[in-house]
Amino acid sequence: MKKQEIVFIAPYDKLAGLVEEVCLEIKLPVRVLVGNLEEGVRVARQVVGEGAEVIISRGGTASLIMQAVDVPVVEVHVTSFDILNCFSQLQNLTGTIGLVGFGNVVYGCENIGRIFGLKLKQLTIGCIDEAEAKVAEAAQAGIRHIIGDTIAVNKARELGLNGYLVESGKEAIAKAVFEAQRVALVRRQEREKAERIKIILDSINDGLIAIDEQERITMINPAAERIFGLRTDQVIGKQVKDVIPNTKLPEILKSGEAEVGEIQDIGSTRIATSRIPIMVKNEVVGAIATFQDITELQHYEQIIRSKLHKKGLVARTKLEQIITASPLMQDTLAKARKFAAVESTVLITGESGTGKELIAQGIHNASQRKNGPFVAVNCAAMPENLLESELFGYEEGAFTGARKGGKQGLFELAHKGTLFLDEIGEMPLALQSRLLRVLQEKEVMRLGADYLIPVDVRVVAATNRDLYESVAEGNFRQDLFYRLNILNLQLPSLRERKGDIPVLAKYFLNKFQHLNPLVTGFAPEALEVLSNYAYPGNVRELENMVEKLVILSAEEIISAAAVENVLAEIPWRSSRISGQIMLEGTLQEIESRIILQVWEEEHHNQSAAARRLGIDRSTLWRKLQQLGVA
Repeated sequence: MKKQEIVFIAPYDKLAGLVEEVCLEIKLPVRVLVGNLEEGVRVARQVVGEGAEVIISRGGTASLIMQAVDVPVVEVHVTSFDILNCFSQLQNLTGTIGLVGFGNVVYGCENIGRIFGLKLKQLTIGCIDEAEAKVAEAAQAGIRHIIGDTIAVNKARELGLNGYLVESGKEAIAKAVFEAQRVALVRRQEREKAERIKIILDSINDGLIAIDEQERITMINPAAERIFGLRTDQVIGKQVKDVIPNTKLPEILKSGEAEVGEIQDIGSTRIATSRIPIMVKNEVVGAIATFQDITELQHYEQIIRSKLHKKGLVARTKLEQIITASPLMQDTLAKARKFAAVESTVLITGESGTGKELIAQGIHNASQRKNGPFVAVNCAAMPENLLESELFGYEEGAFTGARKGGKQGLFELAHKGTLFLDEIGEMPLALQSRLLRVLQEKEVMRLGADYLIPVDVRVVAATNRDLYESVAEGNFRQDLFYRLNILNLQLPSLRERKGDIPVLAKYFLNKFQHLNPLVTGFAPEALEVLSNYAYPGNVRELENMVEKLVILSAEEIISAAAVENVLAEIPWRSSRISGQIMLEGTLQEIESRIILQVWEEEHHNQSAAARRLGIDRSTLWRKLQQLGVA
């Protein structure tokens, strides 16, 4: 307890000395000052300004101080012992003695006085201001002796009467000091609690306003001040309807029913509001409203999406951005929109370069998870052990070289969002088993961990392999295949949507025009030549081809000859194999000629041939077996 927290203002010197003596005995630090009535008030104001927490005084001085300061004032009450002590000193007085005091002090004193042989007249007062009037009344009744506190005694002496002060004993002083200590402790605890609550309310982004049962504002936090353009000192204690129209808090007081998530316009600001009654013993004693600035929420959403964008965890493409004039592709996009509306797993199949990841991004952006992360991983791009740690994460020390503190897996990063597993057909069998468990249980266990982490992830998988064949060959788990193949989306090749070739070629020309501003378009014949090519690399190959045409063109309009020159540089489109010859026969025959041509030119190097053809090694090996080559 700080020495300056409790101050005793004694109306007279003798009391001050007794207080100091008591405080030494009970070992409590109390500052003792002297000041009677108005002087006591002046002293009280001074010590409050210096930081006093609680003031102790007695009688009229205590009453006046209570009215003048805003800190607790503990009064030294007159005890029965104090009265008895005073009576014992007045046994030789004759005539009636007037006893001026509050009812709880003077009640029964007449009977006690008789024990001492005193004739007492009780003059009960209801407040300190009545003391002087009661003394004057006693004087008119012929009473010459007055017992009371300093106000009564001083008034008696002014009227020529004998005044006898009821002095406080050590017991009353000690009791008041202990009470003051308790009040100071409670006051400090309440202040600390209030400060903690204030910090919490001031730091939250939601605006908050509270009213009492008389509809007066009792609290408003900084967020609400910003929303409504107000200051706390302007509104506390005022009627809420006079300060903030349309809060509907008075209606909550009357109904006692909460309203949650209401949309409300405050000037040009649109906010989401919740209003809740404050109940004490089933009675409504106030109401509180919280406000969320929807504009502010959108701002935070943009910040979150920006952070996800920096991490690469966003889907940039929407379904409506995918360019097509093909009825077949438009039907595929319509199906994708339906798939986006549900949470089921999607399996996207199609040749390399058909845009499987773009469709996956579009499904994510059209789903309820669009504000969550979009995490993509290529299952064929990394070795098994690395893919496992990337997907499921690991604990610190799980293996040599494990990052300190461990690492979140992609499933954890995709929580509340979408995980895109590209080239799922290339996933090793051991990992397929772990993936199946995560899909079924919605829980993931990091490498080296002994606990499960719940994850809320939608999986979209993609492959250019025939998974039916892979299951038959034992390269893909049948149970995982059926778990993934709930919703299947087959993307058509560019050969099946030839009508899109001119549209896409013009789009890519505009995309790459900055590389050669001279170029403005294609000749009709050039578009015809482009449309007659088979595009084993699909849309990705067309995009690369247009980029090359734009860079090489020395003319404003790209000609058919320019396209033929670029096509002639493609190994399976060499000068001895024309486009017309290439397109003779069935699609399977055309594909077989391309595969054999590349296989020979790469000197039977399976990896190099697969890379040029834009397919994986296992697919190439299977096709070569069908051709009787491998």
